[in-house]
Amino acid sequence: MHKSMINALVFLAVMILLPVSAHSADSEGCQDHPFLTRMPHFSIEDCSAAFDALELTVGLNAEEEEQLKTVEGQVTRISYCIEDGSQAPSDLQIRRNYESAIKKIGGSVIYNGDNCLCARTVKNGQEIWIAVRVFNGGETIQLAIAEIEAMVQEVSANDMYEALNRDGFMALYINFDTGKALIKPQSLPIIAQVVALLKENPSLKLGIEGHTDNVGEAVFNKALSQERAEAVMAALVERGIASGRLSATGRGQEVPLADNRSEEGRAKNRRVEIVKR
Repeated sequence: MHKSMINALVFLAVMILLPVSAHSADSEGCQDHPFLTRMPHFSIEDCSAAFDALELTVGLNAEEEEQLKTVEGQVTRISYCIEDGSQAPSDLQIRRNYESAIKKIGGSVIYNGDNCLCARTVKNGQEIWIAVRVFNGGETIQLAIAEIEAMVQEVSANDMYEALNRDGFMALYINFDTGKALIKPQSLPIIAQVVALLKENPSLKLGIEGHTDNVGEAVFNKALSQERAEAVMAALVERGIASGRLSATGRGQEVPLADNRSEEGRAKNRRVEIVKR
């Protein structure tokens, strides 16, 4: 082999084996939260996830003192540090960046100031609180996300039967994994009541319609709503309901029940409807 090529290979091997700067790679086992990614040139110094309490600033009182709110849930904490050799952004740049990202996922900023940003959003019926704090002139960002257990709808087969006879449909708030069509365990009692409804009324046929809010791309929402309607139908079939009595349709964001401009309205729009056929 030519001497110059050998020297090049040796140099490459040495470069690969050189130790990496502490801020050029994430700490082992750490990664971005699915809801919010990092700013450029930051790496994860530390992270944790556990059921915990999260204290947030939600405003200022007449004396300009912080008004605090404490929530409990699954809290993910991520500490980001600027990578060596990179220029740290300003506190304002960081808060503006996260403010924009939070609004893109349908959230609302509750407080923004003094190196701190706090926000709230709702995903698939689950309340989510977000706190962003900036330290060391923008060199450190601490992100905390608290996911509050989703509200569980309590509804009986009799409630469904009455609504179908009265209105021809009923909205069910079945919780799914974020962005997926996997039914969460806490919503299985609703599935059980739909099964009971169909077994108690053997001539009844149902259309199952998936609906979303207007956050995200309409094409993606339409496909996701179809998958979720099919997941509910599959769950019913697995529990002994004949597939011929059911149909599944995804409506996406086309038929809202409430105003998508509010978080509460979007939460109402994310639903599965059973429709009398």
